[in-house]
Amino acid sequence: MPYIEGMKHVAAAALSMSLVASPSWAEEGTSLMEEGAKLFFRGLMEEMEPALKELEGLAEEIEPTLQEFVDGIGPTLKALLDEVEDWSAYEPPVVLPNGDILLKRKPDMPSPDALPAPGDGEIDI
Repeated sequence: MPYIEGMKHVAAAALSMSLVASPSWAEEGTSLMEEGAKLFFRGLMEEMEPALKELEGLAEEIEPTLQEFVDGIGPTLKALLDEVEDWSAYEPPVVLPNGDILLKRKPDMPSPDALPAPGDGEIDI
């Protein structure tokens, strides 16, 4: 959960910084509102710094595991993505107690095997 909380902070910082970087800061002289906004965003960034550092540490910690996962599952996942043409024809995956994962076709979707092969039968014009 700290990861998700950190991401919320990152999103807030990105939005805040986009507001701060507006062209009005380039004008000569600033109003009290602009000065207040600058101080607010500076304080916000100081408050977020520990969360951002924690997020950076977490990313460095999980990188080797994530890379190992991608190296191991990558070719199989690519083959699956090449095989399935329409993901909307399937229900969400079901994980069985033994770890098997089932991808069930939705009941209202015909199986590719049930479709007539091209060139079979007559075509009415």
